[in-house]
Amino acid sequence: MPALGSLLVLTACGASGTAGAQPTATVTVTQTVTAPGASAPSITAPQSSAPRPSVEAGVVPNVVGLNHQLAQDTMQAAGFYFLTEEDATGQGRLLINDRNWVVVSQQPAGGTHATPDIKIILRSKKIGE
Repeated sequence: MPALGSLLVLTACGASGTAGAQPTATVTVTQTVTAPGASAPSITAPQSSAPRPSVEAGVVPNVVGLNHQLAQDTMQAAGFYFLTEEDATGQGRLLINDRNWVVVSQQPAGGTHATPDIKIILRSKKIGE
């Protein structure tokens, strides 16, 4: 049996052409209902093509050589959220666009066993420097 759906449209109207008139707004609410006995559609998340280091609980991943954004994502996937970043060139620049930077060192080193509350420093430089 196919899925059944319902649609509710609400329209608010205001006076037009008068000073202080409120703008008109339209709200559309859609609800999909699956009929008994029918299976719900499956949803799959898109897969990333970028290689990711393996993640082991309680072990700091080695992210040296990765772009800074992927390094942060990898640390968080391993359960480490207390991350700081530094410009490895010593110029004190802010890492505004993390994808344009590559990690050149990290503290503590990859492979270190640590608790999730440890402070991790990622030192990066712009790609091509």
